[in-house]
Amino acid sequence: MQFKYILSLILLLPFAAIGQAQQTFIGEQNLRFKDTARNRPLVTEVWYPTTDKSRQPSLKKDYPFITEPTIWSAQLPAEKHPLIMISHGTGGGRMTLEWLADALVKQGFIVAAVDHWGNTYDNKIAMNFVTPWHRAQDISYVLTQLLNHPEFGKVIDKEHIGAAGFSIGGYTVIALAGGKLDIDALADFSKTPQGIKETTVPEFPNLMASVKIEDIKASFAKSPSLKDDRIKAFFAICPGIGQGFTKASQLKDVKRPIYIVGTEGDVMTPAKTNATHYHNLMPKSQYYLVKGKAGHYVFLNEAIPIVKQSDALLFNDAPGVDRHAVHELVGGMAAAFFKSNLK
Repeated sequence: MQFKYILSLILLLPFAAIGQAQQTFIGEQNLRFKDTARNRPLVTEVWYPTTDKSRQPSLKKDYPFITEPTIWSAQLPAEKHPLIMISHGTGGGRMTLEWLADALVKQGFIVAAVDHWGNTYDNKIAMNFVTPWHRAQDISYVLTQLLNHPEFGKVIDKEHIGAAGFSIGGYTVIALAGGKLDIDALADFSKTPQGIKETTVPEFPNLMASVKIEDIKASFAKSPSLKDDRIKAFFAICPGIGQGFTKASQLKDVKRPIYIVGTEGDVMTPAKTNATHYHNLMPKSQYYLVKGKAGHYVFLNEAIPIVKQSDALLFNDAPGVDRHAVHELVGGMAAAFFKSNLK
């Protein structure tokens, strides 16, 4: 075998197999923060490696998704672990990328996913759907709270922090990396036929009719710098609002490693105007395009049968697309990327 192939296999070994004698499970806790300065409650789910033997891992009762069993409020690990912050897609929620959290925890990471206030499936505020710069501030705020947390602060390796996001969450991590949005370019694009398609989101019908461009621009003008130097590596899946980035100079402050994933079958955030476009503006970024008919929502959790029947758009894929296989592929890529860049 070639050395690079052997190294890639080692990187993807479960961390429990490397220097860990005890069997390792996934612990889970729910934390509730509030950024009082912006009046934003920020519910956060945290998954982490645990060797707690007091209980067996179990599946969540009446849960709509197919995920790994976890141990609720399990004992925290004795040693420090790198942390990955996760930003969900528009109209989603902190639990909708649990497949990615599972993949990362099994490789030795602590993972924290944040509900972005007003931009979730159960709390829809029109302005919060069109002011994504608040999301980057959410991630930075929760990161600070976790680092200062009396328990989690002791087990997070503060020098090894990454961020991953899907859809508008993909933009979120690019903003955290140093990308600077051109709000005027995005506003102009939103008036074009393709822009109208990309801003017509099923999670909020008639969204653009519910907001005023002037209010959006006023909110953007008040936003601070979004770059967070504590985060050292970034993984963006089907990132959105790519047409708010028209020049490479808007991404010149992205100095840390970044990996971008897109899909050929994405009609919500087409790769041409988003994932591929971002990559072209950042030549040093790593890029992978999922070939075939896999669409935008292939990156949501796998759903149980009754949920698949009730929401075909989000949880059913084109014939021949294996959502589980896509998750395994991209989850493995994310784990290898973060292991390589958060040494």
